[in-house]
Amino acid sequence: MTTPLEAAEPAAAQAAGPGDERPAYRGTLRYAATKVGGALLSIGMVIIGTFFLFRTLPGDPVRALAQGRNMTPEALDLERHRLGLDKPRFEQFIDFVTGTFRLDFGTSYEYKRPVLDLIWDRLPATVLLAGTALVIAVGLGVWQGTKAGWRPGSRFDRFSTGTSLIFWSVPTFWLGLLLLMAFGNGIGPIPGLFPTRGIESVDAPDGFAYVVDVGMHMVLPVLTMVGVVYAQYLLVMRSSLLDEVGQDYITTARAKGLRDDQVRRRHAVPNALLPTVTLVFMRIGFIMGGAVTVEAIFTWPGLGQLFYRAVKVPDFTLMQGTFMVLCVSVILMNTLADVVYHVLDPRVRSA
Repeated sequence: MTTPLEAAEPAAAQAAGPGDERPAYRGTLRYAATKVGGALLSIGMVIIGTFFLFRTLPGDPVRALAQGRNMTPEALDLERHRLGLDKPRFEQFIDFVTGTFRLDFGTSYEYKRPVLDLIWDRLPATVLLAGTALVIAVGLGVWQGTKAGWRPGSRFDRFSTGTSLIFWSVPTFWLGLLLLMAFGNGIGPIPGLFPTRGIESVDAPDGFAYVVDVGMHMVLPVLTMVGVVYAQYLLVMRSSLLDEVGQDYITTARAKGLRDDQVRRRHAVPNALLPTVTLVFMRIGFIMGGAVTVEAIFTWPGLGQLFYRAVKVPDFTLMQGTFMVLCVSVILMNTLADVVYHVLDPRVRSA
């Protein structure tokens, strides 16, 4: 049985021309180099935008940190000088750019620790939360999208598509608050079922019981993140499968006597997965940024909560460092998605 991916290979070879004997990987390397160059340019724009964006926020970090302490104007000026906030704006920008290239984001005003150390400390919690939500959202979305696209118009199709669109339309913070009130704060049919704050209990046990404790703390934030993103995978998978169902190779496979589930599993789904694979890589970066709202609601000790705390001060160095990490993750994942799609689909390479 020949699928569109296999049929596209001869077409790609003919497009290269009979006299072109260059290895196929050179085109892929050239394509990847182009995408990496674009990513570096985007990162450069992020570096510039990050500095000036946060300098427009209202508030004085020195006065915010001095709340509750009786500090004279001279003491405030001395603290501002220690933090480097009395330097001209352009000089501060040069310091920020040079420090960024050295992976030195400075020292947090509030925590009095290097920003990079704070990021490394909080990164595992965000990866755990966002990674778990991504795996569940992809699995749920692909499964529902496959069943809905294979039987369009069925009751399952209408129910799953409608439900996912409702969740997708709900703001993340609103869904998180609803889940918190219904299953965390004792307002609802199952009061106080799940913890609502932090990643572990104050008296957290050891061993397997600790894993269970962390898992219980993850339930509500993971459900919030899954609810607002899994519809994207469902809809993309459903649309891709609908496109594949009408192809000639599906009709030929059925004519050969293959069972319906074999046609779907062996031929339709592998080809329909390509757009979903691209979306997964793109969402890896975006889901890190989307964790900011969820972590703020459930006090999850990750990068999102760290960024939220930095904005409240405002802690410029901490905001810049965490924002850079979130933005660069999106850019790198988008670049990786383009390269992976170019490698997986020969139709893209021959275009």
